[in-house]
Amino acid sequence: MEIPVYLFTGFLEGGKTTVIQQTLSDPNFNSGERFLLIVCEEGAEEYDPTAFAKPNVYIEYIEDSSMLTDSYLTTLLNKHKCNRVIVEYNGMWLLNDFYQALPENWMVYQEMMFADAGSFETFNTNMRQLTVDKLQSCEAIILNRATDITDKDSIHKIVRAVNRRCSIGYEYESGEFEYDDTKDPLPFDINAPVIEIKDQDFAEWYRDLTEEPEKYDGKTVKFKGIVATSPKLAKNEFAVGRHVMVCCSNDISYCAMVCRYDREISLKTKGWIIVTAKISFGKHKIYSGKGPILSATEIAMTSQPEQPVATFY
Repeated sequence: MEIPVYLFTGFLEGGKTTVIQQTLSDPNFNSGERFLLIVCEEGAEEYDPTAFAKPNVYIEYIEDSSMLTDSYLTTLLNKHKCNRVIVEYNGMWLLNDFYQALPENWMVYQEMMFADAGSFETFNTNMRQLTVDKLQSCEAIILNRATDITDKDSIHKIVRAVNRRCSIGYEYESGEFEYDDTKDPLPFDINAPVIEIKDQDFAEWYRDLTEEPEKYDGKTVKFKGIVATSPKLAKNEFAVGRHVMVCCSNDISYCAMVCRYDREISLKTKGWIIVTAKISFGKHKIYSGKGPILSATEIAMTSQPEQPVATFY
């Protein structure tokens, strides 16, 4: 039997406990199923089981991430004969630990992140890796305790640098709630005869290319990249791309594409070029499946940009 999991993430004082309390007190949600509530961190707020819509919520505490195992989670579920799971996750633990521990029949139906609007930017500055970890897979981030001076533009940029699809919502101290409706235009003209990608926009362009490849099929692009060669590539092929950093130096990866050029040219690995090429998509042994294939019409040698590692902000 498939077990639905509702995952609540974020940092201390983010409001997770309050939202879960309200959710389980709502008879429209808690209508009689047996819920296993797994609490991975204890904050100032405590649960009040007497206020739950039904007396069918069984709370278990996990105090260390090493306890997150398939067998232990299954034991907790079977102990209370539950058929629904809610998780209040510890903001200092990496989400991969939880996903790796999920029993095979546990399916995350919803993942939401909660944060204090007043401290979110500070958390991002001081614990960027953990912020990215929670943002990258959530469906929505709710920022509570918002005020008239909350810097929504800054928060929007932080969130969108990691996750372009999650909803962003603000809850004010008055109880008013509003969604972020900021538009996210791409920083380049996708309808131009030649789409010119500036150095500072490579990371965003590469992500958009991989997420929505159909938009770029048949388009011509021009960008600066670093060359790599490989035995997997044909004589007229090489790889070109940039090193991209999402949150910190530990996650830098070379994001490259296969490029074909039928003219004779001497290219060296780690050399910088400006390439103009038409994009198509197809299978290639350098990819696990289909990927972008660039057919270059022009290549020019160039120097390393001022910021060689591309970032999202």
